[in-house]
Amino acid sequence: MGTVNTKPKSTNETEGGAKRPPRSQIGSWLGVLPFFVFSGLFLIGPTLVLAYRSLEADGGGFTLGNYRQLVNETVINSYAMSIRISLTTAILGGIIGFLIAWAVSIGGLSRPFRTITTTFSGVASNFAGVPLASAFVFTLGRVGAITALFKLLGFDLYDSGFTLYSFFGLTLVYLYFQIPLMVLVILPAVDGLKRDWREAAENLGATSFQYWRYVALPVLMPSILGTMILLFGNSFGAHATAYALTGGLFTLATLLIGQQISGDVLNNPGLGYAVAMGMVIIMGVSILIYSVLQRRSERWLR
Repeated sequence: MGTVNTKPKSTNETEGGAKRPPRSQIGSWLGVLPFFVFSGLFLIGPTLVLAYRSLEADGGGFTLGNYRQLVNETVINSYAMSIRISLTTAILGGIIGFLIAWAVSIGGLSRPFRTITTTFSGVASNFAGVPLASAFVFTLGRVGAITALFKLLGFDLYDSGFTLYSFFGLTLVYLYFQIPLMVLVILPAVDGLKRDWREAAENLGATSFQYWRYVALPVLMPSILGTMILLFGNSFGAHATAYALTGGLFTLATLLIGQQISGDVLNNPGLGYAVAMGMVIIMGVSILIYSVLQRRSERWLR
């Protein structure tokens, strides 16, 4: 009997045995060249310019005095308020968004409801800035439609302590785009839960609570935490919504940058650029943590 040749074919060898020409490394690099050009023009370049401007002195030259002013009470309070509202909306948006994604994916809701939810989430997650602030003012402002409706029913929202122009009101507005973003990002991870995992757990006598406690949640937790970090960064960098709604009533980091760079009274561009660099560092750390958690979650989806 003849022996069977089990030697694996070379990657450069075709079925007929002919040698395939080696792949061009230049062609591979040309494929990703647009990405590097885009990153350089809109990410790396502006960051380098920002870092350069944050080191400029008023009379020329370079100085670290702009960064020394970051310990100012106003700057610290602005960072604290931004972090506070970002954490609040990230946690609340993450929990509510995950529950909606669970209901849509494996909660037994109808297929049309899933389509409506995902379509609305795609639109609402990008609805922010001045239009979103104006929409909430027209509905929940002092003379808004819902406020007037409650007055007709004999209940005054603002006399009861509610106000849209407060931390609670700003959080409510931010949740309008945070929850849909959570639904869009976490839904594929929830869909990725393998049904045979639940069947195996039930065959071993596990209850529904034990399945979620020891199987589903540990698998989904990196995705949930990673998406919450994404929500944190999305809220931390918001500017137009807070400015249009509160008019600078809250000293957020993004509003402080605008006041220092283009303000008439508070005009210290160097400090504004230094505050912006601080935000870049915080966002960079958030993206790094998100990438690590995302890699961990991808192991369960293979």
